[in-house]
Amino acid sequence: MGLKIGITGGIGSGKSYVAKIFKALGVPFYDADRVARNIMEESDAVRADLIAAFGKQVYLPDGHLDRPYLSSVVFRDQAKLDILNGIVHPAVIKDGEEWSAKQRGPYSLKEAALLFESGSYKKLDYTILVVAPEDLRIARVMSRDQVSREQVIDRIKKQKTDQEKKTMADFIIVNDEHEPLLEQVLNLHYRFLEEYKK
Repeated sequence: MGLKIGITGGIGSGKSYVAKIFKALGVPFYDADRVARNIMEESDAVRADLIAAFGKQVYLPDGHLDRPYLSSVVFRDQAKLDILNGIVHPAVIKDGEEWSAKQRGPYSLKEAALLFESGSYKKLDYTILVVAPEDLRIARVMSRDQVSREQVIDRIKKQKTDQEKKTMADFIIVNDEHEPLLEQVLNLHYRFLEEYKK
């Protein structure tokens, strides 16, 4: 089995864009945030736990998760966010471990917004943190999600700071639109390939 690498970054850091570069290099790629969304809709056990915690209105009449409603509840209340994470994270971590066990390349990449917060980084060989200046992150999210500056700042406050994450990360990629991004990705890519050969 190859190396297990995690990649994370605060909202608006561009971690998904960086992860796509690794994916374009042929690296097996696991999107934990996408899997989490699927699990909330497809797992009967998770569905039952979410209804018990947040009420039947957490799902729309057609059976899909009411994301705007759930977001409005948990992003205003840390205790409720903790409940949500306590329901979803264990299921995603288990799914990710099953996926990792099937990979046969030199290394695989797991992308997760809450890699450190969920504790899933402890089961990885290395972690990569994508960072960007806060003003740039805010501008990116405002443009992407059509939300206000205050709403973005509120979301940023709910995540660990880059300074906290830097103490936990093995490698850092700077995505500030000045540092060459491809060069940083390739340096890590070749490093992981070399380590796998040892």
